[in-house]
Amino acid sequence: MQALLIEGVESCALHTVGDPTPGPGEVLINVRHVGLCGSDLATFTGLNPLVSLPRIPGHEIGAEIINAAPDVPSQYAPGKRVIVIPYTACGQCSSCRKGRVNACRYNRTLGVQQNGGLAERLVLPYSKLIVNDTLPARHLALVEPLSVGFHAVARGQVQPGDRVAVIGCGMIGMGAVAGAVAAGAEVIAIDLGSKTEMALRYGAKHAIDAGCEDVVAKVNELTGGDGADVVIEAVGLPATFTQAIDIACFAGRVVYIGYSKAPVTYDTKFFNMKELDIHGSRNATEADFSAVISYLEKLDHSPDDLISKIFPFADAAAALPYWAGARASTLKILIER
Repeated sequence: MQALLIEGVESCALHTVGDPTPGPGEVLINVRHVGLCGSDLATFTGLNPLVSLPRIPGHEIGAEIINAAPDVPSQYAPGKRVIVIPYTACGQCSSCRKGRVNACRYNRTLGVQQNGGLAERLVLPYSKLIVNDTLPARHLALVEPLSVGFHAVARGQVQPGDRVAVIGCGMIGMGAVAGAVAAGAEVIAIDLGSKTEMALRYGAKHAIDAGCEDVVAKVNELTGGDGADVVIEAVGLPATFTQAIDIACFAGRVVYIGYSKAPVTYDTKFFNMKELDIHGSRNATEADFSAVISYLEKLDHSPDDLISKIFPFADAAAALPYWAGARASTLKILIER
């Protein structure tokens, strides 16, 4: 079968690789759609420290079942469409013992610590598949990235009436915007240029263009001088890490989805003075996936507007170079078979 292989820094091509065969408890799936993530782009540009090359990328996957091992439950029948949960969990580490398997110490995400889904076929344990025949096939690959944003909303314990500032309106940030709106919050979307317009379409009440406006002053203006009840950082830059603390209200919550590739210097007195609750947010739980599926099933318009460009599988090698040159205008790239 064919798979896209990131061979080295800024080098990728389709290669012939071995065809997988399902073992006990496993399902063979026909990969139909793969969304490219910022982690895939970082791998392509040599900036992902979690990846060794060569690597097959892709963990945002919509697929169709081909066949399953005899011991797999009957609901995983040939022809059923599925969403892939791309993370592993050891079951033994402190995170797993606390039931927070999304933060497993030894997690191996598809396309990152192990080969991913940008291939014609893939074998996975049935427990990593969510059967869904209600969403259009193309939208199955949107569930995982949106779930990461929904998980951050859950980590921030967003409640109806909260004022939530989301820094960064890429695909993960859009998940946080949508999740906070669904939770009944008043959302302030912060980014550069046109991405905030998308956030407004998904229910954000206010948008701040960080390239043109003083973000701290504008958040203070919009919140009567209080600051945001919850700040969700989805960029991963030192400047936005510290900005999250600046715009949080006293007794507020800060959630970091992004992680900075460079050291971050804080004036830590605000941690204490504001008595902030500061949380990390990693991956997503199956409950987050279910929440996103329900959200998309009830959405009053097609989420196709979240997809910036679609490449056919035969042209998959062109997708990452394209994104590397069009980052500012690109929200989500999809590979389609």
